[in-house]
Amino acid sequence: MARSETRPVVTLRSTAGTGRSYVTRKNRRNNPDRLVLRKYDPAAGLHVLFREER
Repeated sequence: MARSETRPVVTLRSTAGTGRSYVTRKNRRNNPDRLVLRKYDPAAGLHVLFREER
């Protein structure tokens, strides 16, 4: 299956300043803005916001 440009791979960086990141895919057609998810940061030991970086 070919990779699509409508679902690119994005990196989510922690807003806690720990330098942790997640990698995920997003649908650019449904979510054209930057993605923000609340995920677990093991370095901080709690759930924090992770923002998409480009």
